[in-house]
Amino acid sequence: MIGRLSQRISGKAAVVILTALISVGGFLWVSNRTIGLGLPLDDAWIHQTYARNLVENGEWAFISGQPSSGSTAPLWTVMLALGRWLGIEPRVWGYFLGYLLLVISTWITGNWLIQRSGASNRWWFYTAILLALEWHLVWTSVSGMETIALILLVLSVFFWLDSQNWNSLGMGMLIGLGVWIRPDALSLLIPVAWCSYFQNADQFRRTVVRLILVGVGVLIFFGPYLAFNYSLSNELWPTTFYAKQAEYTIHKECPLVFRFWSQLAPMFAGVSALVVPGLIPMITNHIRQRSWWRMAPLIWAVIYVGAYALRLPVNYQHGRYAIPIIPVVMVLGIEGIKTWVNPSAESNSKRLLSRTWILALPLLTLTFWCLGARAYAQDVAIIETEMVAASRWISANTEEEALIAAHDIGALGYYGERTLIDMAGLVSPEVIPIMRDEGALAIFLDSRGADYLMTFPGWYPILVEHGELIYTTEAPHSIEAGGENMAVYRWRP
Repeated sequence: MIGRLSQRISGKAAVVILTALISVGGFLWVSNRTIGLGLPLDDAWIHQTYARNLVENGEWAFISGQPSSGSTAPLWTVMLALGRWLGIEPRVWGYFLGYLLLVISTWITGNWLIQRSGASNRWWFYTAILLALEWHLVWTSVSGMETIALILLVLSVFFWLDSQNWNSLGMGMLIGLGVWIRPDALSLLIPVAWCSYFQNADQFRRTVVRLILVGVGVLIFFGPYLAFNYSLSNELWPTTFYAKQAEYTIHKECPLVFRFWSQLAPMFAGVSALVVPGLIPMITNHIRQRSWWRMAPLIWAVIYVGAYALRLPVNYQHGRYAIPIIPVVMVLGIEGIKTWVNPSAESNSKRLLSRTWILALPLLTLTFWCLGARAYAQDVAIIETEMVAASRWISANTEEEALIAAHDIGALGYYGERTLIDMAGLVSPEVIPIMRDEGALAIFLDSRGADYLMTFPGWYPILVEHGELIYTTEAPHSIEAGGENMAVYRWRP
């Protein structure tokens, strides 16, 4: 009997692995038919540039010879560097890593659902398939970014927490290691503290000891992380931590409730919209049972989104900063929904609602998967025909000693092969205090002796007046998306 059960699970796991492969491959196929293979974010080329310099020059630098802490995810950069060291084409290695992490995430998600709710293997299978086709997760798995690694970390922490048999020191070390993926990993200390208290509500001393051990575990990896950043930039956090907040500070003028909703809104453009109603019976059940510790994942999701609403209230690129909450919300929602979905119910209304939900789930999933594949292809096309194209032009048409000022330096750093001034402040932190003051930026570029300016004209309408337009991409994809073409200007002091 155990053997047959194992075979049945193995067979379903194989289907999930194949589904994820088709899902990821489908996104890449649509992209290749549209423009070719590439990356949908300029930031992904920042990781690739750091990885290349690490392997080829043995230095942690975006611009060779200038060490910097512009990589928010050092561990992800090292993972990318491994592929380059092995001689694998950088984009292909990035796609493979994303696919592998997506598959592991689907497996943990299904098992977490079983652990939380006692769901059957059938629910494990459906949930894993759902995750393998959820377009936000597929998009991020082939984005070349670290988000999918953070998702795996989040799921691993909650899976371990719900077992109630977790090691405090080990949990702390896992979160500390996660900081090397993204500083956001520190937010997981909140649900850990929550579970420590409510899983040992009548043992205060044990709770305190547990939290101390968690803290020690975190410091084992978090301490070196802070030292690593400080050695590169004399700051404890990566320069991106300060630069992004400074760049988008104007968004904080919007009321907090709208900023919070703007973070969540992109998540509803997908199958998540069908599982969110399940949060209501899930919450009701745990309140009734007083199993407060099981509310930790939901509390984390709210705080996580709230932190971005407070500090970095932007939802561009399909809400990529909030994407890690999607599998968490889906597990909690399905946990609640499975308590009332019954296609054979005696009640006509319940039977109709159950069958409608069961039918809508795959239809909505596949519909948004198709839309997501098109969105991914368009994102890649914009990066390839704007950032990459302009960077290649600079490499071929400017002097080797030229100093290029630019906003969005990822592709430029990888393809441009020139010395740069980063007007977004990621690798030029001295720009951060003045990045929203074009007059001060103009004086700064003069003082540094900039030769060229590469940007979208609308981003710096005053600065571009100081330059002589010498190149524009004239590509259609950005224009069709409501944007503009990347331009290169000869800087005139």
